[in-house]
Amino acid sequence: MAEIVVTAVFHPAPGTKERLITALREGIPAVHSEDGCVLYAIHDAEDDTVVMLEKWKSREDLDAHAAGPAVVQLNALIAPYLGHPVTVTTMTAIPAGTERQGLL
Repeated sequence: MAEIVVTAVFHPAPGTKERLITALREGIPAVHSEDGCVLYAIHDAEDDTVVMLEKWKSREDLDAHAAGPAVVQLNALIAPYLGHPVTVTTMTAIPAGTERQGLL
């Protein structure tokens, strides 16, 4: 079964980026403890968004995460700081090149 990769792009409201990052940092430890979470890491993007890179062991693990209490908590924490809805993209890797370099 292929692991699932997700990007979530957070669009902060003007002047709230640091508060958004603080809220994400507060909620992330609960996600890290969820079954199947391989990677859940935030990044400061050059376009002034915050990008979450996620990797899950299975679609079932991702679905459980999406319906679970950690996401409810995280959404409540970040809601005051969003200028636009979060853009979420779910992907399945296409292996290319070496296993270490060709798969996230």
